Amino acid sequence: MTRKLFGTDGIRGRSNTEPMTAATALTVAVAAGRHFSTADKRRHLVVIGKDTRLSGYMLEPALVAGFTSVGMDVVTVGPLPTPAIAMLTRSLRADLGVMISASHNPFDDNGIKLFGPDGYKLSDEVEAEIERRIEEGPAAGLSAPERLGRVQRLEDARGRYIEFVKASFPRGRRLDGLKVAIDCANGAAYKVAPTVLWELGATVVPIGVAPDGFNINRDCGAVHPGTLQSQVVAHGADIGLALDGDADRLIVVDEKGQVIDGDQILAVIAGSWSKEGRLKGGGVVSTLMSNFGLERHLKGLGLELVRTQVGDRYVVEHMRFAGHNLGGEQSGHVVMTDYATTGDGLVAALQVLAVLTQNGKTASEALRVFQPAPQILKNIRFAGKAQPLEADAVKQTIRAVEARLGARGRLVVRKSGTEPLIRVMAQGEDEGEVNAAVAEVCSAVERACA
Repeated sequence: MTRKLFGTDGIRGRSNTEPMTAATALTVAVAAGRHFSTADKRRHLVVIGKDTRLSGYMLEPALVAGFTSVGMDVVTVGPLPTPAIAMLTRSLRADLGVMISASHNPFDDNGIKLFGPDGYKLSDEVEAEIERRIEEGPAAGLSAPERLGRVQRLEDARGRYIEFVKASFPRGRRLDGLKVAIDCANGAAYKVAPTVLWELGATVVPIGVAPDGFNINRDCGAVHPGTLQSQVVAHGADIGLALDGDADRLIVVDEKGQVIDGDQILAVIAGSWSKEGRLKGGGVVSTLMSNFGLERHLKGLGLELVRTQVGDRYVVEHMRFAGHNLGGEQSGHVVMTDYATTGDGLVAALQVLAVLTQNGKTASEALRVFQPAPQILKNIRFAGKAQPLEADAVKQTIRAVEARLGARGRLVVRKSGTEPLIRVMAQGEDEGEVNAAVAEVCSAVERACA
């Protein structure tokens, strides 16, 4: 069975419009609760967290109603990063974890991410099975009145996650003397991220820590690092760290205000862990979007770059299958299975800071370790139910450009799994050729969308 509701990162859409309505959230909860409730008579538990979007107030009670209606007990934790929900799901021995977030999207979108009892995102097969149950309707499998679930708030959830993150930093190491600017995107980490850095000894410059329900990811955070770049320079910070709305990705800014992306972060951590004998699997897992420069750099270290399809869930699936403990995406998702089951921007930040505090170099010297090959990414927004990638003219253009690039480059054209966008990426050795490739494909896609 193919998935229709779930994308590459859960269910996502515009708030109060299908599928992001209270009614659908309730139905999803009923279906997921039924799937994760076994036949024994023990109480089943689900953990629910959210980011700072206004629509979270609508979706959270709908999910609570759905889960309790099928007999699951619910623990709510309020605004916390996505990786915190994955951690708490395991820590509390819950059957299911739910994060209400649309990650890096603007406030008027929202989403539902589900984690299994092991803290990992659900497989395609499990998501398809939940969709099958959704088709049965919200009245299927409801509990008897005496078996309804109960709800409670976990008051120490924030403190649990803070200590979990701090434990990933090298024992005995401190951040004293380091000025760190942290942009929390007015999102889920707006309280925990500055606290972690402060408790480890850093002088903290907090940015994006005043959420109002509407300003999540607005001109701030990992997707919009411009504010952080200017603030790092203005405050004379040693480094800047940018999280996205649910804090599962990280982008770094050096002391000069220059952006360091996920590929560079992976290279830095891989090099450090390889020297310490900590890197497992002989390399790093990333996606088709990762830069050729990362691949060459890792090869020079005697390490392999394994590529998967786009989406951190597919990176994690291969890591688990092949025994790797480091993987991620150019966009800033960094997965370190020694610590977490999903991308964790704060844990990744502490690994970067560990390198910085160890070698005594500036961020620009220590964290930019390879020269990227020319690479261009452009997004084309489409409306309604348009399927521009199905147009014959677009398919012909893609084939022609791929043939022209040949072994000298790579072209990736895909529909976003989280937004109504067509993403066109090309990379190669010649910048002019790369620019021309992207422009040609974008033009064909735009014509198909017209």
